[in-house]
Amino acid sequence: MAYKEKEIEKLYYSIGEVAEQFNVAPSLIRFWESEFDIIQPKKNRKGNRQFTKEDIENIRTIYHLVKQKGFTLQGAKEMLKNDTQAVKDKMEMYESLKRIRQFLVEVRDKLQ
Repeated sequence: MAYKEKEIEKLYYSIGEVAEQFNVAPSLIRFWESEFDIIQPKKNRKGNRQFTKEDIENIRTIYHLVKQKGFTLQGAKEMLKNDTQAVKDKMEMYESLKRIRQFLVEVRDKLQ
């Protein structure tokens, strides 16, 4: 009897895996960790950072503000200090609209 294996979901990600997700250097992730309170990865016995999904979502928010929207670090800190949830909601809406646009472009291209 064949069965499908459920994909095992990781609880922790290394700094290299996180950096790869955002196509940035691990040093940038370490720098952001020192600059932003919302990034607080656990460290194992060896001192290696272990990022949770929540840490990665916080990094995604900072990446969005700094790399995609062009905020300075100070500007990003101010935005997050004022209302982190509002920033995350806007970012999610932005990402959702990008996916919808991409889907519509693909549909248009198939129709031509």
